[in-house]
Amino acid sequence: MTTTVVGIEHAPTPSAAIRSWVNKVAELTTPDAVVWCDGSTDEWRRLTALLVAKGTFVQLSGKPNSFWCTSDPEDVARVEDRTFICSVRREDAGPTNNWMDPVDMKTVMTEEYRGAMAGRTMYVIAFCMGPLDAAEPQFGVQITDSEYVAVSMQIMTRSGSVVWEKLSQGADFVKCLHSVGAPLHPGQHDVSWPCDHTKY
Repeated sequence: MTTTVVGIEHAPTPSAAIRSWVNKVAELTTPDAVVWCDGSTDEWRRLTALLVAKGTFVQLSGKPNSFWCTSDPEDVARVEDRTFICSVRREDAGPTNNWMDPVDMKTVMTEEYRGAMAGRTMYVIAFCMGPLDAAEPQFGVQITDSEYVAVSMQIMTRSGSVVWEKLSQGADFVKCLHSVGAPLHPGQHDVSWPCDHTKY
């Protein structure tokens, strides 16, 4: 089944694996639109302008391309009792980590993500950790409904069109999925830092 969310048809890659996965995530999370990020300067400007308009960012005077951002006090670090190693064998998680069976966790997370992006835009970001021409570069595709995450990926990784080209050539990739977990209902006003109280 192929979803008809606005923008999903503009995939910058012929990869059937990526397109199928993005479709499945869109069907589950029900965003209003999908944006395939290209990592460009224009995209950076659009996203940072949107974050300023939403009140998430404040542009710093005298500091070009610099922003001040405040988050929710509940959303500044990982929540240890909700951080799990989902290895097949419990002993592989290590003695100090929380463990859950991967099948059970998939069930939990599927329900957490169901409809989670309603009223929001889903961003699809191709990225690479390390140089693109490294012997064993680590490629990934990040899906998120957070503009903050989308701009942060431009800072922290090599992302965008050059990575889409590598993935189009059949490179292996890690699937990464994130949501703020705060769907917007029709007419509902957003907040500057949306986040669900339940975190994993």
